Amino acid sequence: MAEFIIRPHGRLHDWIADSQGYFREEGLSYRLVGDEERENRAKDVDPATGALRDVRSGAYEMYQQGGGAKGEKHSDISCACHWTVNEAVAKNVGRMWGSAYSVMPAAIMVRQDSSIRKPADLAGLEIGVGYRSGSHYTTIQALEPFLKGDQIKLKFGGMPWARVDAALDGDVPATTVWGPALYVCEQLGMRKIVDASFMGAFMIPPLTPTEDIERYFRGLKRAQLDIDLAPEQYKHLYSNELPPRYKDRVDVRLFGPGERVVFLPYSRESFESTQRWIHERDIFESAGTSDYQSAVIA
Repeated sequence: MAEFIIRPHGRLHDWIADSQGYFREEGLSYRLVGDEERENRAKDVDPATGALRDVRSGAYEMYQQGGGAKGEKHSDISCACHWTVNEAVAKNVGRMWGSAYSVMPAAIMVRQDSSIRKPADLAGLEIGVGYRSGSHYTTIQALEPFLKGDQIKLKFGGMPWARVDAALDGDVPATTVWGPALYVCEQLGMRKIVDASFMGAFMIPPLTPTEDIERYFRGLKRAQLDIDLAPEQYKHLYSNELPPRYKDRVDVRLFGPGERVVFLPYSRESFESTQRWIHERDIFESAGTSDYQSAVIA
């Protein structure tokens, strides 16, 4: 059996299923692959000023370059926001697993000393997000009830932890964070301006065996029950998702339960309405051609 490569997504589930032996008990031969980006932020900042670079590449471009695998290393399953996965599979880049999705806590946050107090105060101010990544879409979605489209100004600042650094340093007026980064920002004194939670979807590269995917999700389902019953027993595993520079600055025992995996279908209606939402806002130059049946493993 070929090794099944798993790329975690800031959640506890994969680490719980690993430490508790759930994946092995399901018959999965696997390896967890970490996120290279956690170690440093050099590629996302201007060395002269320390400010965020304008980075026009994100989760969608990773999938494009990897043919459905995410990051510099191959993965047999990975996760990103449902907008990016939706658009990628509509353009024949991998396929979405249609029997589960996830929900991530997120927020637009500012430093404690910021004069920004409410969403309307963000009009015309830069908000650090990742290009064509979850924070990009969810910031627009969260602010549309409060601001007109031309008042929402996004700063495309590379990877998530580089944007946390920039926000804490005051290099951007606000930033959108999710998962462990949200809990880190809370502990380090940042304030939430508005919730911006969003859905995640699972990307499957071509040729990944369906039986391995099913084993993987059975392990994840067992881990979700563990989190629901007693999350405190597993929060120490968040340390696997933190950059070294933050591990000694926060107490992971104070984090929330984080991302939740929902074992319900990502429906045809969800797929099609998301396509409309994306292209009504001109986030991509052109629409995909694949329909739900060919893009989603239902």
